Amino acid sequence: MDAFTLASYVGELLDLFGVFIILFGVILATIILVRDCVSHGKINGGELYKSYRTNLARSILLGLEVLVAGDVIRSVVGHPSFTTVGILAAIVLIRSFLSITFDMEVKGHWPWQIKG
Repeated sequence: MDAFTLASYVGELLDLFGVFIILFGVILATIILVRDCVSHGKINGGELYKSYRTNLARSILLGLEVLVAGDVIRSVVGHPSFTTVGILAAIVLIRSFLSITFDMEVKGHWPWQIKG
């Protein structure tokens, strides 16, 4: 097995793992939401929504990081060309933007802001 084939398998495995992380996070966040709805006598929709959204953002953020790793591995070991490098750059930029926005959702402020 050559390095290109191995990198393709590893990249696909990381992609699959990233998707499972996101899927597991959605299921876990939903279970936590249902548990919180059942355990509280009075449902506070605002707090439940914020908690659910934060838990979803955390799982999506982690899944995106793993998906980017898979793309980078496939692109670096593969047959690089201007087209593949451009596609990788676009993917990384889009996923980085999504990661920053999800990180802001989780922490409540932008990464470059100092929370006082």
